[in-house]
Amino acid sequence: MTDDDVDILDREPLRLLVGPTATGKTGLALEIAGELEAEIVSLDSMLVYRGMDVGTAKPSDEERARIPHHLIDLVPPSERYDVQRWLADARDAVAGIFARGRTPLFVGGTGFYLAALVRGLFEGPPVDPELRARIEERVRTDGADAVHAELTRRDPASAERLHVNDTRRVVRALEVLEQTGRTLSEWQTEWAGEAREREESARIVGLTLPTPELDRRIAARTETMLDAGWREEAVGIRSASGFGPSAVQALGYDMVLAWADGEIDRAEAARRIALRTRQFARRQRTWYRKFAIDWIEADAPDRRLRALKVLK
Repeated sequence: MTDDDVDILDREPLRLLVGPTATGKTGLALEIAGELEAEIVSLDSMLVYRGMDVGTAKPSDEERARIPHHLIDLVPPSERYDVQRWLADARDAVAGIFARGRTPLFVGGTGFYLAALVRGLFEGPPVDPELRARIEERVRTDGADAVHAELTRRDPASAERLHVNDTRRVVRALEVLEQTGRTLSEWQTEWAGEAREREESARIVGLTLPTPELDRRIAARTETMLDAGWREEAVGIRSASGFGPSAVQALGYDMVLAWADGEIDRAEAARRIALRTRQFARRQRTWYRKFAIDWIEADAPDRRLRALKVLK
């Protein structure tokens, strides 16, 4: 096998910095990237959308100028973007980083993307057009809520991950279930068979915090984001391109729009956003249990040195 035959993601051990939202991944990544001679590759499903800056806690222009960042601001919020596209874009970004003699450092909190990166992506059985058409007809007649509720009953793990409006993926999950008798989430536990060596060689650092401290940070960050113009950002996107089936899954935008429309006040928007974000952080922790991660307390005074020890 020649070098040209090797997947670019297998050229070197993958280096990743992960953790629940609000644990300070961006700050630590900026601290260690220079010593790793690294460029940062976003492992966040929502940073790909242009204009969704405040509500996704996107790295600032100054931070991105300090260390090159990739897989950020790729598409408008109205455009569908999925994990298959992300993997293709990740391969392109990694190839460019290697060509410059640098090291890719993946940073972010999207557990589904982490799984796809280190284990490969389950493609599933071939599409059954007749079966898909029947499920899509149920969406049209019964509504997206009813079909998503069906998925919740039959495959709660997939339903938790998929937004009710992401009907294409909801339909696919039900299609796989009806074709094979197994849930999509069960199939995805077998990803490790595709890229076991990649996962075993990966160097993964995770940032963690005690739940009370993480909850406090989430509440404080929510207020900071609201102060920074999150409502105006959301209104502007809705007025311009609108939110597509992928971007609509971003946490909190529906709540700031409800505030903008006078349905709730700011305090209630902040309360609901913080609650959902806490719930999301707990789901992230559940995802991370599937992986061998070296955990570091986000407030540890030696966190930089400990992270470098794993990632170098």
